[in-house]
Amino acid sequence: MVANKEPCCQEAWRYSAAGISIALRVTPRGGRDDIDGIEQLSDGRSVLKVRVRAIADGGEANKAVLLLLAKSLDVPKASVKLLSGATSRLKQIAVDGDPARLGEALRQLVSAKSKD
Repeated sequence: MVANKEPCCQEAWRYSAAGISIALRVTPRGGRDDIDGIEQLSDGRSVLKVRVRAIADGGEANKAVLLLLAKSLDVPKASVKLLSGATSRLKQIAVDGDPARLGEALRQLVSAKSKD
């Protein structure tokens, strides 16, 4: 595996046999539904920054995040599940599917954001 030159750009996801697990930092009421790239937290962990228009009430923001990831990664909605962080901005999401394809799709989404 090739090490990233920039410490802030470590992958915010882990691979498994069933798919990938993504660490997120979500901004509800963020003005638009979008993936903003990778951010490094103060403890050194990398997270995928996601913003959604939905408010954080009654699980609306969580639903919007799952839908955004399903569309962005071109997988069925049923393949994207919230693992932890239902009431937190920091969340863990599981995406079922081919881990190599999903990882490559995320890398492309993040690299497109870093060029903006």
